[in-house]
Amino acid sequence: MNQELTLLGVTYLKVIIIDNQQFIAMKEMKKYNDADRCPIRNILDRFGDKWSTLILLVLDEGQTLRFNEIYKCIESISQKMLTVTLKNLEADGLIKRTVYPQVPPKVEYELTERGRSLLPIIHELVEWAKGNMDNIMKDRELSTRV
Repeated sequence: MNQELTLLGVTYLKVIIIDNQQFIAMKEMKKYNDADRCPIRNILDRFGDKWSTLILLVLDEGQTLRFNEIYKCIESISQKMLTVTLKNLEADGLIKRTVYPQVPPKVEYELTERGRSLLPIIHELVEWAKGNMDNIMKDRELSTRV
């Protein structure tokens, strides 16, 4: 009798019963030490950094914005980090970059459908953070005293 454990659509283990003992064997060699192979880590590493979520929220409020408009909304980000983060978000299909052929070049950024589909989750996370931040900070303070 075999049983499989499936989490998030990935089969991890097969339980093999031999002589009334259970032996757990790997069904597939799926080691998720590499973020590229883990769907959760891969995605969270990409948009869960310090700046990506803020940029997505800024674009949600502003719809279509130019680089300097985004830059002014996030005071503590460097221009280089904004450039890198925008490129990553574009590569993942979360934002769209439109370049207008004029002098000086005009570049605008906006959310894609995929980016918009992520916003309800981000908004829920923001609400959760607002509701729990005070208690988390108190717990952190208590844990550092011990």
